[in-house]
Amino acid sequence: MKVITLIPLAVAALLACDRIVSEPEKEPGLLTFSFATTESRAAGEIPDTNSFLLSIRGKSGTVWSGIYGDAPRSLELSPGDYTVEAVSRVFVEPLFDAPQYGDVQSFAVESGKVTAAHLSCAQLNASVRLHQTAQFIADYPDGTFYIQSSTGTLMYSYGEKRTGYFYPGTIWLVFNYGGVSRILLTRELGAREGLSLRIGTGASVMDLGPVAETYGDGLSIEVDTNVVWKNENYAYGSGNGSGGNAEDLTGAYSVGQARGRASSEEKGVWVYGYIAGGDCSSKSCSFSPPFTSNTNLVLSPDRHTADKESCLSVQLSQGAIRDAINLVDHPDLLGRMVYLKGNLVEKYYGIPGIKDLKEYRLQ
Repeated sequence: MKVITLIPLAVAALLACDRIVSEPEKEPGLLTFSFATTESRAAGEIPDTNSFLLSIRGKSGTVWSGIYGDAPRSLELSPGDYTVEAVSRVFVEPLFDAPQYGDVQSFAVESGKVTAAHLSCAQLNASVRLHQTAQFIADYPDGTFYIQSSTGTLMYSYGEKRTGYFYPGTIWLVFNYGGVSRILLTRELGAREGLSLRIGTGASVMDLGPVAETYGDGLSIEVDTNVVWKNENYAYGSGNGSGGNAEDLTGAYSVGQARGRASSEEKGVWVYGYIAGGDCSSKSCSFSPPFTSNTNLVLSPDRHTADKESCLSVQLSQGAIRDAINLVDHPDLLGRMVYLKGNLVEKYYGIPGIKDLKEYRLQ
């Protein structure tokens, strides 16, 4: 473990009343640096901490910057407030296999005291990976996917196994086929969030997950490579994203797509998702039995989502469809995939929804 000792300069003199007044020399302060990694808990590869870019800034500007492995054993600093920042790499535009880890902390150097602080370096950028099913590639040969963001674009050819990294914010999935480009979906991603998209002419499910760890005395830098992955399926087909057709349901909207298009209130479209719960109110939904209301459902993008804000609400009007798929009478349908044909609405129980169902198909 490498240790950096930071010692403040004594303030030598003070100008007052047109004459120099001496001030007693102050004792040095002390700040120690160390890296503490958590390899046993990490979901990804721990970066080489010696290659991290380290900078220390005070009120007057940067007092030291460089590679952590090249940092001097000691620095002289005046007492005062400072900010320390560590990043694993420079990141300015979308790149494959380029996670950036880092953190920023503020601390005060005091005369005659030891300063202790902790940097917990988690992923700062967002990540996206794509997978196309074999059937999709056979149906749409020679297509190309792009992920666009405000800072640049990455091209994902079929079979691309690398993970792309982006600044947190909005990303757009674009599909180019036959010389025509279409935006298929839009998502908001935060730091340390990953989006895993499985693209096919039907639906399938994947899942992953994360967490962090500990540190010690002094200014320690812990590197946590865990990422929160969001897994989503996208069905693409001859319906061309129009809501599908009655024959084979190709192009049916996923829950995410339906939520994104609900404000346009399209009518007579097919939507697919997993029956995740019901008993909706304006503030909440229930995701576990027993259920008490047969008038509504919520569809989720996968079997593991239990978050109302990620779901699509479903109106079950009186009739054969309500009788067939409500969770009061059919609790065994919880977690089943279903295709529904109806009208998208911008709000139903506080979230995007689908009403006036005309048809359903359980999978």
